[in-house]
Amino acid sequence: MICQECNERPATLHFTKVVNGEKNEVHLCEHCAQDKGDQFMFDSSPGFSVNNLLAGLLNISSPAFKQAKASEVPRQEVLKCEKCNMTFQQFINVGRFGCSQCYGTFKSQLDPILKRVHSGNVEHHGKIPERMGGTIHIKKKILQLRSDLQDAIEQEEFEQAVEIRDKIRSLEKEVRDERGDAE
Repeated sequence: MICQECNERPATLHFTKVVNGEKNEVHLCEHCAQDKGDQFMFDSSPGFSVNNLLAGLLNISSPAFKQAKASEVPRQEVLKCEKCNMTFQQFINVGRFGCSQCYGTFKSQLDPILKRVHSGNVEHHGKIPERMGGTIHIKKKILQLRSDLQDAIEQEEFEQAVEIRDKIRSLEKEVRDERGDAE
């Protein structure tokens, strides 16, 4: 099959677009695909790439992503990853990081994105198989309750703190009983 753009080279990239049940196919050679970037024209309407889709999702109502004119915003030092020299703007354009260190470098800009994408969570807690987990679930609950207890004490909600403390003691007793410890 020959490239639909140049009609010279063999088509090596094949794209299919289905809109309202209507299927359109585009066949391009590598050269034409690189010339067009990752955007292609389908039926005189501009298409979009996955990277642009992700960048568009990231731009939603986050001041870290909004692009303003240079005259409106004072010039700030651009944050770059020390390992791969990628900037956050490059991440937005490309849709992926250059190295694993980028996650730490751009953590403050990523938290709002992760909260939006993962329903308010920014930490991965994972799953623990029940038969292998043993008391891990209970220990995690105790850690969460201790954090809640500290918050209640700081907010001077002592009645709530007493209830949380009692739950912690009950769960700790459950862990001791399961391990076979006797007190």
